[in-house]
Amino acid sequence: MDTPVVIERADARGRAARVLRGGADGNARLTAVTAAVLLVLLAAEGATIPLVGTHLTLHMVLGLALVPAVVLKLGTTGWRFARYYARDPQYVRRGPPHPFMRLLVAPLTVASTAVLFGTGILIVMLHPQRGLVVGLHKASFVVWFGAMAAHVLGHVLELPQHLRVDRERDLPGARLRSYLLAAALVAGAVVALAALPAVHHWVDWAATHHRHDG
Repeated sequence: MDTPVVIERADARGRAARVLRGGADGNARLTAVTAAVLLVLLAAEGATIPLVGTHLTLHMVLGLALVPAVVLKLGTTGWRFARYYARDPQYVRRGPPHPFMRLLVAPLTVASTAVLFGTGILIVMLHPQRGLVVGLHKASFVVWFGAMAAHVLGHVLELPQHLRVDRERDLPGARLRSYLLAAALVAGAVVALAALPAVHHWVDWAATHHRHDG
């Protein structure tokens, strides 16, 4: 039989976990606010694509700055997925996404996101102007754009109920959620600034090779 001390310690750990995560509601709120921030940043990144010839540096820097926030978003959705299939009661009560979203859109979005950003990083590191990496980057963008459009349309109506001022007294874990999002944005800025010399070097290198090829 459990002693009162053991029960009390278990209850304390349970309360600490709830405070830390905020449960399924906290996960949904962090996912929503991260998604809203990403929509703005991705729109800015998308605006550079038609002018990528003259705004290549901005395009590459913004893409690198997005990586930590994208990782955070994948982390929150992956956590929901894991907790649901682990039969966590909070997540089970929220139910699974629509089968179309869960079985087709989500895998395509995750896979194309990984390839899109992964090849983008490789382009900065390896300096290819053409070839497999660049081809994968362009092809993954086409797949990603379609999957992301379906993903946004499938979840856009859920955003308003979660986009509110996040207060600790309303839902435990508010400070942690704010710190996680802020850390992702700051990390993105640090990554972009740290990579700026490499990006400039790539742009100069590409311009030189373009003149030689011409």
